[in-house]
Amino acid sequence: MDDGVKDPADIKNRIQALREALRHHNYRYYVQDDPEISDAAYDRMFRELQELETAHPEFASADSPTSRVGAPPDAALKTVRRSVPMLSINNAFTDADIYDFDKRVRKHLRSDDPIRYTMELKLDGIAVELVYQDGMLIQGTTRGDGVTGEVITANLKTIKTIPGLLRRQDNSFPPQRLEVRGEVIMTRDGFSRLNDDRLRNNDPPFANARNAAAGSLRQLDPAVTAARPLMMFAYGIGDFSGIDHYASHYDLLCMLADLGFTINEYTRPGVTINDVIDIFRHTETIRESLPYDIDGMVIKVDSLEQQRLLGATSRSPRWVIAYKFAAVQETTTVESIEIQVGRTGTMTPVANLRPVRIGGVMVSRATLHNEDEISRKDIRVGDTVLVQRAGDVIPEIVKVITAGRTGRETIFRMRDTCPACGSRAIRIQGEAATRCVNPFCPAQIKERIKHFSSKGAFDIDGFGDKLVEQLVDRDIVRSFADIFRLDRSVLMNLDRMGEKSADNIIAAIEKSKQIDFNAFLYSLGIRHVGEHAARLLADAFNDVEQLMAAGTDQLDEALRRTEKSAGKKEERLVVSDSVKRFFEDPHNQELVRQLIDSGVSISYRRSLTSRENRDVSGKTFVFTGTLKNFSRDEARALVEQAGGRISGSVSSRTDYVVAGADPGSKLEKAETLGVPIMDEETFARIIRSGTGEAPFPGGDPQ
Repeated sequence: MDDGVKDPADIKNRIQALREALRHHNYRYYVQDDPEISDAAYDRMFRELQELETAHPEFASADSPTSRVGAPPDAALKTVRRSVPMLSINNAFTDADIYDFDKRVRKHLRSDDPIRYTMELKLDGIAVELVYQDGMLIQGTTRGDGVTGEVITANLKTIKTIPGLLRRQDNSFPPQRLEVRGEVIMTRDGFSRLNDDRLRNNDPPFANARNAAAGSLRQLDPAVTAARPLMMFAYGIGDFSGIDHYASHYDLLCMLADLGFTINEYTRPGVTINDVIDIFRHTETIRESLPYDIDGMVIKVDSLEQQRLLGATSRSPRWVIAYKFAAVQETTTVESIEIQVGRTGTMTPVANLRPVRIGGVMVSRATLHNEDEISRKDIRVGDTVLVQRAGDVIPEIVKVITAGRTGRETIFRMRDTCPACGSRAIRIQGEAATRCVNPFCPAQIKERIKHFSSKGAFDIDGFGDKLVEQLVDRDIVRSFADIFRLDRSVLMNLDRMGEKSADNIIAAIEKSKQIDFNAFLYSLGIRHVGEHAARLLADAFNDVEQLMAAGTDQLDEALRRTEKSAGKKEERLVVSDSVKRFFEDPHNQELVRQLIDSGVSISYRRSLTSRENRDVSGKTFVFTGTLKNFSRDEARALVEQAGGRISGSVSSRTDYVVAGADPGSKLEKAETLGVPIMDEETFARIIRSGTGEAPFPGGDPQ
């Protein structure tokens, strides 16, 4: 705060100027995706406004940018297990995929006759389920994980296209029980009006219509939801009783329309597989002219009898597929390539790009993975490149536009020294990564501390990247044990650290001292020991001292005995040797003892690996693309708890590839090798079920 500002009029003017500036920058950042200032500069302005408003409450205003309120956390909502899971849909990306789907359908039905399909737009919104009893809406939930949803009944009742009471046009009795599935969306015009209103009310705008719809549905106050321009299209049903027999999926949609639901006008019933391709092509051309966002089309076998005969695998119904539009790509220029150093010393090249807007987001960086990847794609500084945005993760360079080369481009060479500490960097034979050999490298220390405090490890709330950066840069934290020596006075001397924040962090550190053995092992950052291996080791040894004293053969036998699918012997030996070498190091032995002396209490209860899921136990999963409802760590933990394992690459030994939004080359390799592919919803279904039984196919999976 400017100490020179003393006069009340000057203070009031300064507050007003800051508010106007922050509103402007909110608009540039959230609406135009084109910020004019750095985050740090924005934060300084924001803090100054907070300090002035705190010191001068007489100038407080409910419309100040500091008073904006975000969506409540999911934990605030009650959850419920639904009677029929909201299943998933397999994805198609090419015409060949669609024709293959049609062949599979006809083969399973043992029919050479053309199959009739119903096509629906794949709306980019939020899936919900509505439960009606004797015509009355009694419950509404989000899709959640497919099996369990968040209860948002009061909010859904505020949406005008959702009937609270079902009435047939002929006034006959409504179904005794009916579960209706639908997609809640916000039209583009509605989204634009909402953001205009928020700007007029000095609230930050939403980034896109889907996020706006999701945030609107999860409000704790239904009045907020009611004020938002939401609508729902019904697309199917779950459980039901007391309704007539219908011959086709389209008949069901017409029944829902008769009951008062809105059915999408672009739905096309009774089309052939060749029609599907033509309609998809046409829809792709009019995509941007539609009143709402879509990301593909859903193709369903129209005959309900054929749907019943086709049934479902444990992953998804055999009678439906989603044909996704191509991923968004743009061209830009590689301005430079820098090296990032990870917790194990891995030096990863990252391209700094000329900023380009991709899918509504300004992209300026792209991962290059390793030296071999750069060489394979022949990526040079100054190149024009095709960049693909993979959801919320760092984008990747798909290929170089060599026709755009001028001769001034420079070839990248991996450094033989670490950019963070200057120590020697080596590339071990047989590995793609180049590593810094200095275990005391500050970049490695920072990444190890971040890993140690992350979810799945000690899970220290509030121990974010910026805090870790400060603690290491100021030489306050040099090892894990130093975290447990932090006190309030030390934290209070850090930038942007108030009393309450410091107290919260101290409390979080204290809470983290109670930790399960598997999480403790994972937190140590032992190379080749992810959450899965940590669980196996925790199940095999009685305590950390016994594990520290184990030899390679003992470790290998423990892994083999703990789980039949713990990998081939050579794979187990890699883990065993890494664990042995880690605990042979006197520094690491002392580190473990320091942690225990600091008050860390390890619980040696067995992990959940004994709870076998027949679809998951013993299977190897590979993830590609961006998951919407799980972080990678959460998905990995779910697989490992169910007895499965995670791999970073696709091979003939891979059992499943889980493809999220904008999947990468792993998807292509899976298709080449014939590895089964599932989307996120299918993954959620089987990971939660624990039974492997195919659900009743009447549960529409969209």
